[in-house]
Amino acid sequence: MGTGPYRSQVPPPPSGPPAWDGPPPPGAHPGPLPPLANRLKSLSDRMSIRWRLTITYSTLFFVAGALLLIVMYILVRPVLDSALKVNLTVPRGIPQELIDYWDQEITIRNANVTTTVLSGLITRGLLALLGIGILAVMLGYVVADRALKPIMQMTATARKLSGSSLAHERIDLHGPDDELKELADTFDAMLTRLNIAFDAQRRFVDNASHELRTPLAINRTVLEVALSDPEASADLRVLGRTLLGTNARNERLIEGLLLLARSERELSVRKPVDVQEVAKTAIEQLLPQALQQDVQVDHDLHPASTMGDPVLLERCVANLVENGIKYNGGEGKVWVRSGIVEGGAVVQVANTGPHVPAYEVDSLFEPFRRLHADRVESAKGAGLGLSIVRAIVRAHGGTVTAVPRDGGGLVVTVRLAGGPPVTTPSAR
Repeated sequence: MGTGPYRSQVPPPPSGPPAWDGPPPPGAHPGPLPPLANRLKSLSDRMSIRWRLTITYSTLFFVAGALLLIVMYILVRPVLDSALKVNLTVPRGIPQELIDYWDQEITIRNANVTTTVLSGLITRGLLALLGIGILAVMLGYVVADRALKPIMQMTATARKLSGSSLAHERIDLHGPDDELKELADTFDAMLTRLNIAFDAQRRFVDNASHELRTPLAINRTVLEVALSDPEASADLRVLGRTLLGTNARNERLIEGLLLLARSERELSVRKPVDVQEVAKTAIEQLLPQALQQDVQVDHDLHPASTMGDPVLLERCVANLVENGIKYNGGEGKVWVRSGIVEGGAVVQVANTGPHVPAYEVDSLFEPFRRLHADRVESAKGAGLGLSIVRAIVRAHGGTVTAVPRDGGGLVVTVRLAGGPPVTTPSAR
């Protein structure tokens, strides 16, 4: 069962009946059937390249066989006419009417023989073409499979690649120097360049963690020591508090940038996580901030397991809840719910607040982007919250979507792949 007063909430986050946002179910609004040509084109677009090659081979075989039958028909007919030609020799004294009758019978018999032979040739040829054509389809599928085997090897290698395996995973295709060998070598060279870029990014993040945090920590310490001096003047205290606020904002900005960089890398931790527990922890951590800003947080949390990094997933949900609290009006509300939808773990966070135009929703997931490109209220954040959410969700192989909420605010939905149930040790 879920937790929280969400079910008694009126109205639910998106106006209308409580339901997960997303595309309408298949067949909800059937439209007119497309023309036959468009349906055939859509069918060919959905067909795999293996079956396209098989059908191409088979079609060429049938066309070649049909042309061969036509050529044989054209060539065999004059040969039959020449072979069946008979010169009638009769003794003297045979009436001419009888000779004409014999000539007519021989001509009719020759025509019947020619027609019978050519009809049998076409009929049996078509049956043989059909039988061999079925065999050609099977052989064409095998040939297409063998032709696509190097590409399948490239696909398998690309699927196995991760940030930690780029250094040693390569296709290393052996064979003649043809187009496929050139493609595989190009792919291997690209993997080498990617590995160099990933190493540079890792080194940058590791170095930035020390080089950027240390001076800010020193500045904060110096300012706190100066403010603790009882003989400090009022102007100095005002300046110190202002600098402390600026320093804290810079620390949050750097932490956000480092977290964004880590989120865009391959996950180093993958284990079963219950999204319900993650959302519950994030809500508990942000309740004081919500109370301070007079924002009510309602939740309806159901168990939803997935595979991933618990720390990053907690940061993802916390960013969504924190974003809903920050960009909310006085006496506003935030709704959080989790559950399993179509076999996947789903978390949805909705909030009241200013109206968000639909054309600006996608841009909010870009770094340093705010609603209406507003930098006046930039003290609310660095503009990295939703960017970090998208990076974390992508690293987990999920999707995140946002739609404007009726009456103002956003409805953000995170969908992740389902995982094994999370087992917790029972108390004894």
